[in-house]
Amino acid sequence: MTRTFKSLLLGSCVALAAGCAVGKSESFIFTADLPPNFAYYAIAKYAPAEGETCTVTLDDNPYLGFNREWRTEYKSEHEIPIYRTVKGCRLAIYRVEFGIYATYGEDRGDFGSDTAVIVVREQLEEHQKRTFDTAGESAINGQCQWFFRTQGPKRRLSKSLICKKVDAQGMVTKGRPVGAYTLDQLPGKTVKLNIKLADEERPAIGDTWVKVPGGWKRCMGKSFEDQYAFCFGNYKDFSTFRMPDGKQCSIYPGCTE
Repeated sequence: MTRTFKSLLLGSCVALAAGCAVGKSESFIFTADLPPNFAYYAIAKYAPAEGETCTVTLDDNPYLGFNREWRTEYKSEHEIPIYRTVKGCRLAIYRVEFGIYATYGEDRGDFGSDTAVIVVREQLEEHQKRTFDTAGESAINGQCQWFFRTQGPKRRLSKSLICKKVDAQGMVTKGRPVGAYTLDQLPGKTVKLNIKLADEERPAIGDTWVKVPGGWKRCMGKSFEDQYAFCFGNYKDFSTFRMPDGKQCSIYPGCTE
């Protein structure tokens, strides 16, 4: 290609930018910064794009899953299509749902989970949609907290996870982590889920544990066989419990006083 012809071609692309933009991105990058032992699973949901008269059903597999095997094949970053064509129908993304998972033991059931979401619309009010910085990145901030309890005849300790959104001032607020965007905001951009872990864990059920120096002690209740074991004002009689690894303890989280 001669220099003159190349110059003419570049000049044409400047003048007819829309015609030359054949490589315009129709996807965005999603990534997550999570605490240790955390992972996420995502489902990107699609529906016929505006102006389409076609229909799709769940049998047509219009959704995409990411990190389905989050325990064994986890990736923190994924490229998510904004548009897809399924059975000749052009689809646009309208929602990405995230399961946030965190493990606390070795057994398969030793995990807690909560959710986060990205909402995508053709149009949004300015105050509703997230913005991007000069690097093309937008952050969804949240904080997760562990809540502990005992279960079963041996009072084995288990934990649940609750995640809340964090506002622009860094305050934990009501509701799960969420970000809203318009379709034309996302091409070529990066959306990042930032999750912090609360410093303190809390009892999952009220009036079952007592705060003491160094941690929490489990109320005995009527007897060791009492599965509910509410304190009911008795803050002197406590029971042992078992950690997920089988260790018998008298105070959480330090195990021994």
